[in-house]
Amino acid sequence: MCDTISLKACRLCPRQCGVNRLEMTGFCGAGADMLVAKAMLHFGEEPCIGGEAGAGAVFFSGCNLRCVFCQNYEISWEHHGWPVSEQKLTEILLRLQKQGAACIDLVSPTPYTLQLKRVLEEVKPKLQIPVVYNCGGYEESEVLRQLEGLIDVYLPDLKYFDRAAAARYCGCADYFEKAQAALREMYRQVGACKQDEQGMLRKGLLVRHLILPGAYKDSMELMKWLGTAFPEGSIRISLLSQYTPFGRAEEFPEINRRVTTYEYEKVIDQALASGLIGYRQERSSSTMALRPEFDGEGIL
Repeated sequence: MCDTISLKACRLCPRQCGVNRLEMTGFCGAGADMLVAKAMLHFGEEPCIGGEAGAGAVFFSGCNLRCVFCQNYEISWEHHGWPVSEQKLTEILLRLQKQGAACIDLVSPTPYTLQLKRVLEEVKPKLQIPVVYNCGGYEESEVLRQLEGLIDVYLPDLKYFDRAAAARYCGCADYFEKAQAALREMYRQVGACKQDEQGMLRKGLLVRHLILPGAYKDSMELMKWLGTAFPEGSIRISLLSQYTPFGRAEEFPEINRRVTTYEYEKVIDQALASGLIGYRQERSSSTMALRPEFDGEGIL
């Protein structure tokens, strides 16, 4: 990687902490070691990612966004996890493939891009399944460029259009500015979506979006942008209705409730009007049932 990207003065994400992670942790809570909370076959991902076999999900601890409503609060805010060496992670990825995983699903990988690049360079020739980079969208394009050829599917959660909302819920008013550039870089690397005969995504950009209570107009603006930013039919979207107040949501009255059917359907309508293709979520998914326990499974 280029000389400006180093754990000694970490600038892996737009926070640009500059923290020496060999001696302390940055905003994301990550230090020198990779922390992993769970490695498992996960059946809660989109059908084109997990299929019937399940995604080989590796949940990393630490997050450069730390949204106040995060349902994975234990790992994004509390940094619950266990140290994993690069060699150990390589073994975990190969074991997930052997267990029949449909893909390698790297969940919240951003703080560990340096280590992951080395791991993927080692393990990628041994993988017959796609590698998925499952992130929050708040990425540095310069850093993403270092992963070219190592990631098959980018799975960003595009969160906010409005600067005030991004500032209020995760303290980064520049979220959409950075996410725009990041998604364009992701698309440059992987190109238009390619699915196999079983409908599994082998290459491409799949953009998730979680609709927040009272923010459906913000979500609609994101759909409009996606519809113009990429060639029609070239990406996939996944619109999530599963928002459940969690974490610190009770401190923010406007999001301390679930999303209504009206709000969700308005975003669906805008996505269709914008020519977007993808997935919608059943309203019954507004539950914590799909949330895994971060108990060290697959690591300890």
